[in-house]
Amino acid sequence: MKIISNSSCLFHVIIIIIVFLTRLPQSFSTTQSLAVDSILARLDSKRSSPPLQESAAKAVLERLLPTHSHSFLFKIVTKEVCGGQGCFLIQNCNRSSQDGPEILIKGTTAVEIASGLHWYLKYFCGAHVSWDKTGGVQIASIPKPGSLPLVKNGGMLIQRPVPWNYYQNVVTSSYSYVWWDWERWEKEIDWMALQGINLPLAFTGQEAIWQKVFMGFNISKEELNDFFGGPAFLAWARMGNLHGWGGPLSDNWLKQQLSLQKKILSRMLELGMTPVLPSFSGNVPAALKSIFPSANITRLGDWNTVDGDPRWCCTYLLNPSDPLFVEIGEEFIKQQIKEYGDVTDIYNCDTFNENSPPTNDPTYISSLGAAVFKAMSNGDKDAVWLMQGWLFYSDSTFWKPPQMKALLHSVPPGKMIVLDLFADVKPIWADSSQFYGTPYVWCLLHNFGGNIEMYGILDSISSGPVDARISENSTMVGIGMCMEGIEQNPVIYELMSEMAFRKEKVHVLEWLKTYTRRRYGKSIQQIEEAWKILYRTIYNCTDRIADHNTDFIVKLPDWDPSTSSESKKSKLGSFHKLQMISGGRRYLFQETSSDLPEAHLWYSTHEVVNALKLFLAAGNDLSGSLTYRYDLVDLTRQVLSKLANEVYLDAVRAFRREDIKALKVHSQKFIQLIKDIDVLLASDDNFLLGTWLESAKRLAVNPSEMRQYEWNARTQVTMWFDTTKTNQSVLHDYANKFWSGLLDSYYLPRASMYFSHLLESLRKNESFNLVDWRKEWVSFSNKWQAGTELYPVKAKGDFLAIAEALFQKYFG
Repeated sequence: MKIISNSSCLFHVIIIIIVFLTRLPQSFSTTQSLAVDSILARLDSKRSSPPLQESAAKAVLERLLPTHSHSFLFKIVTKEVCGGQGCFLIQNCNRSSQDGPEILIKGTTAVEIASGLHWYLKYFCGAHVSWDKTGGVQIASIPKPGSLPLVKNGGMLIQRPVPWNYYQNVVTSSYSYVWWDWERWEKEIDWMALQGINLPLAFTGQEAIWQKVFMGFNISKEELNDFFGGPAFLAWARMGNLHGWGGPLSDNWLKQQLSLQKKILSRMLELGMTPVLPSFSGNVPAALKSIFPSANITRLGDWNTVDGDPRWCCTYLLNPSDPLFVEIGEEFIKQQIKEYGDVTDIYNCDTFNENSPPTNDPTYISSLGAAVFKAMSNGDKDAVWLMQGWLFYSDSTFWKPPQMKALLHSVPPGKMIVLDLFADVKPIWADSSQFYGTPYVWCLLHNFGGNIEMYGILDSISSGPVDARISENSTMVGIGMCMEGIEQNPVIYELMSEMAFRKEKVHVLEWLKTYTRRRYGKSIQQIEEAWKILYRTIYNCTDRIADHNTDFIVKLPDWDPSTSSESKKSKLGSFHKLQMISGGRRYLFQETSSDLPEAHLWYSTHEVVNALKLFLAAGNDLSGSLTYRYDLVDLTRQVLSKLANEVYLDAVRAFRREDIKALKVHSQKFIQLIKDIDVLLASDDNFLLGTWLESAKRLAVNPSEMRQYEWNARTQVTMWFDTTKTNQSVLHDYANKFWSGLLDSYYLPRASMYFSHLLESLRKNESFNLVDWRKEWVSFSNKWQAGTELYPVKAKGDFLAIAEALFQKYFG
């Protein structure tokens, strides 16, 4: 952060800048550095004109703060003004009239201008911007037009320490964006611009492109129906994990999504962003094998089906070494350019994610990588391969240094960028000689399945990107947010976004003090004390376990809790299962020494109960705040959910003691907790099942599509994948949600059935029949997934009164 001299809105000023850091780490090899500089220069040349970008930034302001549309003046400047880097400058205007602009914000792109606007509103006006579903904006603290705070010492310059700020995971499109219309996308792109995101993934509508490409290889629409997944499962069909599940895709869907993608790309380009488009990873329809019998096409193994059902199991992969791979990949890139124009040079491809090459021979791996890149570069001579580095973590037994080097060095210098996807918990950069000289992006993964759980590592976010950038031989060129689902834990994403503009580590406690003032619009002692507790507990997870919400309400253990050896085998089969999803393996449960399941818990629940008490004490001052409502409801939910985990284990212990009375007491308390949490969540519009279902149905243009889309929406957040009469989906509850309506109509009946079977087995003095319980539950779930009953889309009840009553009930 630098202070600059006075300037006016009418005259250009000379800004003398002492650049403390070069655009790229000095340890980059000269070849790599020049190559990345060349990419940046080429992408800069593709950007929209300065007037168009300035207008786009002005439109963001008008949507965010229409009352102040004349209070700011925006101007695009060259990187030379910023010392060769991306930057924004905030200055005071010399006002020629009372109604003239007060603040001048300059930036190298419209994204930098929007980021400068956001920075000014945060740090000079005490405002706050988050997703609508996490409380929305707090702009009441912004002074009226004509009274905006001046920037001291004439102005402020803030540079990007690294050029790129990446956004999205390849599965976010399914867990969060799947049912979005343009109105919702417009809000998201505004949010992205305000957060400084300039390298977003843009995957919407690609099936329409693939249809045109594959039909050019004599594959029919009917054959493609078996290839594409349903709307809520497209991410995994694209990765070759499944086919046909939830489909087929209608022509209406294909046209609708392609039209939406064009609007998305147009807005991204207006704001100066560089969209990342998909490329060919080798995933092909089964029919291609018949049309090209000599092609090197392999049928992959099972990916999480219950019994290998061929209707959606075992997709086909075209080997990159086959000439047909390059031909299809080239055509896909060209078709996108034909449809969208020359909008980017950066393409995502993850051919080897969950799909190891057939041999670990480095020479062979290098040839595969070269073929993947050739398919891109034949379609776009300036193509750059953006690859998730998750495979180096999830399949580390295969990807040893020789294999990693072979893949990373299989393309020309500067033609590959790696996403260090899980750097917030398990960074690869530190143990791979900075990806062996390959440029990489330090990424926050944070969320799995779009689960709702308060969780994070604020210290890692505040220091990790800085440590990586200033480390010896650093090849870091960006930071990124790669969560599987958005609209949760706003504090995490606020801090992570700021790291795109911070060269030094953040003192988290000091930052949290200003964060809470901005988020709630005022400074309240109890809230500040509560956040100190949350910082050292919930937001200080250092156990290096990937946090997937395994609370027993939303992921009821599917096991026989008896103490016999047979039931132990059943339990171990469930709890020690390694599941594959969106690029990796992770434990769903831990096993305790007492042979009981344990949901992920990394903090003192007693301390967090105290934080909740402090939050409630601020209720009279903040009852009208939507950000406070969201945080209070979420924190109360978190506390009660962890209590429910303890109650569940009490019930299991009672069952093992064959204590029917105690089992009744504890099971009824567990069920009552589900009911109470459902009532709590119903008091905030942002925790409603109905919103998700209605957004799915709104995209339908006929009754058939409406039923299909609702089934997709219901299935993704519950059973996820296929079942048999006696077996739940392997992925059941992966995308679990704490939503009112889902608790009452789905999780509650499940718990009731399960405890009913446990009680019945004790009453009859018989062994617990796990198969009978599964039969009843799977049958219920299948009917629920196919259901059409309506759920509320508006909040009901006084959130503060409900939270206070529940606190007194369980902790008073």
